[in-house]
Parts: sequence; structure tokens; C-alpha cells
Amino acid sequence: MSPIRGISWFAALGLAICAVAYAHAQQIGATDLLRGLADPSRWLIHSGDYTSKRHSPLTQITPENVARLTPLWTFEAGIGSGFRDKFEATPIVIDGNLYVTGLFNHAWAIDGRTGTLIWHYQRKLPYDLRVCCGMVNRGFAVSGDRLFMTTLDAHVMAIDRKTGAPIWEVPIADYRLGYSSTVAPLVVKDKLIVGMAGGELATRGFLDAYRLDTGKRLWRFNTIPAPGEPGGDTWPAGHFERGGGATWITGSYDPELNLLYWGIGNPNPLFYGGIRNGDNLYTASVVALDADTGRLRWHFQYTPHDEHDWDSNQVQVLADLTIGGRARKTVMTANRNGFFYVLDRTNGAFIQARPYVTTTWAKELDAKGRPIELPNQRPTSAGTRTCPDLAGGSSFTSPSFDPVRRLFFVSARETCQVFTSSPPAKYELGDFVTGGGTRDRGGTGALRAIDPVTLERKWEVHYGGPSYSGVLSTASGLVFAGDHAGTLMAVKADSGEVLWRHRLRGTFWGAPSTVLVDKRQLLLMAAGDTLTAFALAGP
Repeated sequence: MSPIRGISWFAALGLAICAVAYAHAQQIGATDLLRGLADPSRWLIHSGDYTSKRHSPLTQITPENVARLTPLWTFEAGIGSGFRDKFEATPIVIDGNLYVTGLFNHAWAIDGRTGTLIWHYQRKLPYDLRVCCGMVNRGFAVSGDRLFMTTLDAHVMAIDRKTGAPIWEVPIADYRLGYSSTVAPLVVKDKLIVGMAGGELATRGFLDAYRLDTGKRLWRFNTIPAPGEPGGDTWPAGHFERGGGATWITGSYDPELNLLYWGIGNPNPLFYGGIRNGDNLYTASVVALDADTGRLRWHFQYTPHDEHDWDSNQVQVLADLTIGGRARKTVMTANRNGFFYVLDRTNGAFIQARPYVTTTWAKELDAKGRPIELPNQRPTSAGTRTCPDLAGGSSFTSPSFDPVRRLFFVSARETCQVFTSSPPAKYELGDFVTGGGTRDRGGTGALRAIDPVTLERKWEVHYGGPSYSGVLSTASGLVFAGDHAGTLMAVKADSGEVLWRHRLRGTFWGAPSTVLVDKRQLLLMAAGDTLTAFALAGP
């Protein structure tokens, strides 16, 4: 365990205030996490609850009064931002206070009533970081009076929720070999589940479990199997240590089955598959792991031998559905490859799928869910135009599912791009290796409602460009999402009618959330490097 470092003077300044404010602070236990959003004054898990539905039971803001929604306060990170350096975290909310992370491993506690800073922490990072896709962080996990955060230099750490002071930190891998971590961890029982990033570099992906009290590692699941392990024969000899398969989006959990569901990233090299013949398990897959041991129970590969960087770092949504007259425990995903999938979450069996955006590489799947590929759609040295683009039909941003209306809401991206492919000149452990590239990206987007039983598109709201906004739905019949231009909107869940719009400064890279603070429903949304709280104006 390495020494504690990096607490800012803001945290020290806030100690006296925090001592009073947290004198009776609630301890968050396993039962609280299992209840999810049953207590609407809390948001304890990245996607709201273990099912990742991002569906709130709150009904104070309704289709009838949403036009009165107005900004209550705005918190500015004040760090500056670039193309990929944005607020991507969903705040944890407890006792009316928000806990949120930002780029460069900044973290804040914010008073949810006023937007006032309570404490600030920043981890000191090494100068020689090797990070692919932005200096972002996707949020905290919480247990007891501790918050848990991953770091860009491939550590995981515990932070005191009262003061922002670090408690412990442990390395998960060597950042000098291209490993990093940006994922919001997931607390399951007595374990902290942690993923890693770095799939654009020649690394080997994994998913870890750590003790909450000490940070001791309890198990590791390697997403690229070694020779002789199940799935190892889907790779050429000598490739497993640099095969990619990052795990940077928070998974879901079924406590009844005790299974974790985690999306796995792209193989490496991204666009050139000539040196990695085979399906390349478990990249571009969802894996179901025993939460106690990390042992693989089942897997489903969405895109065998991915050469478009589509990966499967998407949110896996759990729901119980009746399909074909049969009750099914399902896991659903709007995959980056352009297909919307429904699987049996008990065993990984394919149930059904259909494209939810334009796809030119495949139009259908076989009986087991394997894509029936169309000819001449793999990347070439001259370039091949394919839909969707490398960011996919939906990227890492969160969808939402309303279990009463039985509708799945997603920010769909109607995009195409030219993909090129070439053998990498150098391919050593930790190298940044793409094996090609992309050009001529363009397209539009839409908020879409999909019935996961019939696979029909029920309605859509068109955007002028592809959006990276996540989605939130509520029991009052509202859906919140943002377009490509920074306009947050409220949409009627039944019909897709847009009822309210508000333009924010900056674009969206995260998802909305909602909580009760002092019995008042707040809508929270980050845009650029600001976080805004909305509430109903008037009586």
C-alpha cells in the first residue's frame, strides 16, 4: 500500500464544517445498496441501482408541470476542458450532499441545496501518464462512510466521505505499461469491483475485486484468456498479454443469481485483425461472473473479431420480461455495433436482437446471435465506409428502462465512417497500437424508445447531430436526455412529445439523475465542466 497523498487545502478548510454537518451522517450498508432508488433522497450507484435501469420512482416533476423546471444552482469545476475532458460522472447523493469526480482525478463534495463546495480533493498524478481517451473519471462508489474512486495512474482508493481525506490506495496495474482506470467502481456485498482502461494500448484487460476496508485484492478475472484457458484458442499464440479487452464502464449485478454483468472492450490492434485471427474472446462481449469468486459463468460475444473499435463497453440493463408467453430474466444492451440485444441473464442464451440504427456491416443475426456479416465491410488499406462509425450506435452513455411502460430509451447515433487498416510497425506491451484509423465521420442522432419484447421503435426525437448524452426516466412518465448541441430536454415517455428544453453551456458526456433534497425533486445534469441542478419554480 502506497503512502497517502494529494489532499487539497480545500479539504482541510472544510474539516470543521464537515464535523458538524456529518455528526449524524448515514452509514451506507449492503442493504441500502440493494434497495437502490427505493429511498428517493439517495443516489448510491452509478446507474441508480444494480439493474442499471436509471429509472427513478420520483413523481414530483410531471408532464403537467415540467415546463416550470428552472436552474436552481450551477457548480463550475473550473479546471478547463478539451475535446475529451468533460464531466462524465453521475453524482452520489446522500443526506442532501453530492459527491462527484471530474477530470484529472479531481473530486468534490457539494451541498445539494445551494451548490456550495464542502470539500475538494485532487490526486497528484505522475507527469508520464499514458492515457488514451481523455483524463476523465466516471464517478464514486460508496459504502459505510467511505467513497471509492479509480485513478488515471491505475490505482483504486478510499476517501473519507466527511472530509475528502484519502484513507487507503493500492495500485491495480503499472500505469507505465499503458494501464489506467476511469470507471466508477461497484460495491457488491463486502467487495469493491473495479475495472481498467487502456485497450487502445497493447495491454491485457481485467476486472478486479478488492476488500472495502483495506484495499486487498480478492480476485481477478482476465478478459483475455491465456493459452489453455477457456477461450484461449480464439487468439493466436503469444497474443494474450496485449489483446486489449478493457473494462471501463460500470457493470450490473443480480443479487438473486449473485452474478456480475460487465461489458468488455475492443481487441488490440483496433482496426487490423490480421495478427489476431479468431473470435478474440472475451473482447466485444458481456461476461457474467460469480461475484464472490470472479469465476466466469457465461459469456456472449456481440461482435466476434471486432475490427471497428465497437467493443462492448456499454451499460448492461437487467429486467424481467415476458417474451413469447414465457417469463425471462433478461439483460439488454444497445450495443455499439448497432444492434439492440435481449439475452437470458441466467445462462447467456440469445433471445432476440434487431438493429436500432442503420447498419451496413450486418443486417441480421443467426439463431445463436452471431452476426451474419455483409461482404466488403471490414477495414482495408484504402478504406471502407461502414455504418455505424467507431463510436457506434450508442457509445458508453447510459440508457434508461421504464419497467411499467416497458420501454428502453437510448441516445441513438446515426453515423457512418471510413475505416482503414494497416499492419502495425511496432507491437510491444504498452504501445499505443491502432492498426489503422478512421476518416470522414458524419451523421445525426435521436432519442429513441424501443419495446424490448417486440423490438419495435415506438417513437423518436431527432437531433441535428450524434449525441453522447445519457438518459433518465421517471415514474411520472418523463424521459430526460440531451442533444448534440447542449440542449437538455424533457420528453413524454408515452409519446415522445418534447415538453421542455433548456440550453446548457457545453455538450453532454454523462447522464441525468434525480433525487429529493429537502423534499424537493432536483434534476442533475453535467454539461462541459459544469454541473447544474434544476427544480420546479413557483409554489
